[in-house]
Amino acid sequence: MKIKPVVLDRLQTRHTSFEVDLQISTNITLIQGDSGVGKSALFSFLQELAVEDKRIRCFNYLDINTGYKNSIRRSHGKLFIIDNADILLDDAMREYVAMDGKNQYIIIGRNPTGLLLTRDNIFELAAEKIGEKTRFTLKESF
Repeated sequence: MKIKPVVLDRLQTRHTSFEVDLQISTNITLIQGDSGVGKSALFSFLQELAVEDKRIRCFNYLDINTGYKNSIRRSHGKLFIIDNADILLDDAMREYVAMDGKNQYIIIGRNPTGLLLTRDNIFELAAEKIGEKTRFTLKESF
């Protein structure tokens, strides 16, 4: 389901020798990829960005018992970045995310079930070495 982003259409940040430049064209973006490609590193860089940008909220497996579901449901105009989504998002939350028109989501996980996604929503993390830096971007998954 391709719906335009409601919060941000681009995320950029830098961390030591890493650069993140994500073009986001939909309201829900699923980032998949093999182990070791940098998804957890990406999440930590975006967590740092969230400290400066209050529109961004980040959740991972450490938040499983923190009331993150209510936080998402009560929010408006936020970009939620959810790592370990296969653990955090049960069927009810997947349905909520799929129908939520007031927030935006970047979901890092392997299971798109229940999110009503199309090819337009599913990406892989690409890491490109440029000199001494590694640049993270999104590439189409298909």
